[in-house]
Amino acid sequence: QVQLVESGGGLVQPGGSLRLSCAASGFTSEDYTIAWFRLAPGKEREGVSCIRNSDSSTYQADSVVGRFTISRNSAKNTVYLQMNNLQPEDTAVYYCAAGTRLCTWFQPMYHTWGQGTQVTVSS
Repeated sequence: QVQLVESGGGLVQPGGSLRLSCAASGFTSEDYTIAWFRLAPGKEREGVSCIRNSDSSTYQADSVVGRFTISRNSAKNTVYLQMNNLQPEDTAVYYCAAGTRLCTWFQPMYHTWGQGTQVTVSS
């Protein structure tokens, strides 16, 4: 069974850090492009960060450049999202998704989605 499971969310104060994990099962994550998306209250789900399967190139949304970093641990079949200097506007449910093409924020290109993990940034 192909599955993605996110973890690592929680409550953090502004300026704090969290590391989200996206564990893949039923397939080898490095064979797929993996992206992180987030859904904030009252907003549409948006792309945050992506790591491409072919060469592990990474891409970030403008809103998180310099603060978020995506990485892959092939031995653990897991993709991480390191989030630093978190701000209240980063509050959202974060999802990871697997696709077979280039990094894109076009969500229909991703065939497998996790259940999401809540990140809340508040003092």
